[in-house]
Amino acid sequence: MSTSANQGTLYCAECGRPTAAEELARFGDLLVCPACKNNYVQKLREGAAPAAAVAYAGFWIRVVGYLIDAIILGVVGGIVQVLVIGPMIKMPQPGVVPDLSTIGPALGALGLASLINIAIAACYEGFFVANLQATPGKMVIGVKVVRPDGSRVDLGRAFGRYFSKILSGLILCIGFIMVGFDAQKRGLHDMICDTRVVKSRA
Repeated sequence: MSTSANQGTLYCAECGRPTAAEELARFGDLLVCPACKNNYVQKLREGAAPAAAVAYAGFWIRVVGYLIDAIILGVVGGIVQVLVIGPMIKMPQPGVVPDLSTIGPALGALGLASLINIAIAACYEGFFVANLQATPGKMVIGVKVVRPDGSRVDLGRAFGRYFSKILSGLILCIGFIMVGFDAQKRGLHDMICDTRVVKSRA
């Protein structure tokens, strides 16, 4: 957080290294560690680093965007599961012993549906972020995903960011919580793929 100079460990806006708050140098809204300070000052002199503050999207607004996308993908995923698994599910008749031989194919169909849902979610995020810089959920809340210099994220990086988000969730969602403590509001997936989530409108 840019306002939390007394909150223990924060993250360098340049390299992402965790650093004690009192050791970070402040440049506008950015906090830079001692190892990156001289290079960052040089970039400012050469005009290679933006002097103006960037409006990064914070934790809670990104949660809202995530929930919107989750609802959309949930509806699509539900339809896929009905189409894939539905024909294999037979409701047991009263007084009739269920046929256990159908359990294996049903579990296989469930696994297939899960893989299809992952592929749909990866394509959903990958193509929207690469082409429009934002998923529908992010569009609604007015944020977009960009590279550090403000340029578009390419398709490969957008797909990589989706799978990096899975990693952020697997480690007890710590990768997402990091957004609230980083000077540039980066989650672990943003650090891995070198992306930023910024506000696209006031």
